[in-house]
Amino acid sequence: MSTRTVRLILGDQLNSGHSWFSAVDPDVLYVMMEVRQETDYVRHHIQKVVAIFMAMRAFAQQLRSQGHQVHYISLDDPQNKQRINENILAVLSAHKADKFEYQEPDEYRLDQELSIFCKSLSIASACCSTEHFFTTRNALADFFKGKKTFLMESFYRNMRKQTGILMQDDQPEGEKWNYDHDNRHTFSAVLPPPVKEFEHDASEIVELLKTHQVDTIGKIENNVNIWPVNRTEALAVLIHFVTELLPSFGTYQDMMSTDHAYLYHSRLSFALNIKMITPHEVVDAALTQYRKQPETISLAQVEGFVRQILGWREYMRGIYWAAMPEFATHNYFNHHRKLPSWFWTGETKMNCLRHAIRQSLNLGYAHHIQRLMITGNFALLVGIHPDETDQWYLGIYIDAFEWVEITNTRGMSQYADGGIVGSKPYCSSGAYISKMSNYCKSCSYSVKEKTGAHACPFNSLYWHFHVRNRSTLERNPRIGMVYRTWDKMNADHQRLLLDQATQYLNTIESL
Repeated sequence: MSTRTVRLILGDQLNSGHSWFSAVDPDVLYVMMEVRQETDYVRHHIQKVVAIFMAMRAFAQQLRSQGHQVHYISLDDPQNKQRINENILAVLSAHKADKFEYQEPDEYRLDQELSIFCKSLSIASACCSTEHFFTTRNALADFFKGKKTFLMESFYRNMRKQTGILMQDDQPEGEKWNYDHDNRHTFSAVLPPPVKEFEHDASEIVELLKTHQVDTIGKIENNVNIWPVNRTEALAVLIHFVTELLPSFGTYQDMMSTDHAYLYHSRLSFALNIKMITPHEVVDAALTQYRKQPETISLAQVEGFVRQILGWREYMRGIYWAAMPEFATHNYFNHHRKLPSWFWTGETKMNCLRHAIRQSLNLGYAHHIQRLMITGNFALLVGIHPDETDQWYLGIYIDAFEWVEITNTRGMSQYADGGIVGSKPYCSSGAYISKMSNYCKSCSYSVKEKTGAHACPFNSLYWHFHVRNRSTLERNPRIGMVYRTWDKMNADHQRLLLDQATQYLNTIESL
């Protein structure tokens, strides 16, 4: 008698190259579902929900066209229990299944839920790899076993050695491991190539969300989804990046502009994070193009990109599985302030924040420096509770899933982990923002003024943050210069800076 196996595919597991699909098995039923459990655990950007639902539906149709059996539970299905486990139980019962299988979830909450669920079943169950990442979940923890710090550069170099990527024997190509210094160009006027977008009519799903009162943030222009929803489109974005954008990627990767939301960034993270494409083929495509175009793509450009995929992305996932669930509770500075209400509207006089937030609300997107040094920088300086920042970042960005969001936000951006991810808090005054963007030129505040009615809030808030956290930060060798500079200041100037910051903190809603 044949065994009837039910296999769960989550919304961020759309990997058509997975070994599950290498052959059609009539005794296997794949189940996919749109559930309120996932739309509601955080308030998501509408473009995020729409794009994931569209990609899930396209993936289900692809599997069916290949001969696989798929049971797809839409949000409005009258039999939908709106919870993953309850839906699985119903499917197992209806199809008299003998076995349940699933791929490793990337989020801790779902990993725990499915693990506990399987223990309650009276039938066999099994969990397998998603076959997506370069490393296993525990690779980073094993690599740093017995060490107090998880230095990303050490992990990255080891990944290069293991994979042979950008290596010549046992040495890095070009005799340097890291070209980050070459990729920190300041703001300049550029004209990037046209963006690779799509026009998917999302009216049906938008209406579905409206009918079922799914609470979302942001907007979707004319009910059109611009993000890739299948592997073919994801590969088209990848090809566009390596041919059109990679030659200038590293040079301008830290730049911010009011004129260009995407600049030379790949916009691949959404497709990567729901697994329509793999990090292996992304890195391979970049390296192949680099070999084809050595006259236009420098080693610095390609190494900077490879480091983000092979290094940073794998590193963040490793940190997540090594440090959860405790990581989600860290609050190193004991911050407790709520996000200002204008984080949900962009209605602030600070041009950098107004632009970065409105762009995020309009597109579900901001690049890493906008997230780190504009919105994240402000949240850190004013003392926002890391729970608040986590929820905002997890909801507003189309590529945000907890394994990669919380490590970047609570870790690198907010330093709430006390230094697990980053060796120092990433914060700055207005000078850095002015150097890396054109935000300050049209701002109501003056980046050159430290105090007074028109002084850039970042300037005084920067010093207030360091002064109030001196006892915890002063011994950090990477920021000792900050305190030496402060101590050399005139006492009256110090008082003016702190008073200015206090005033801004007390009137944060009207900044």
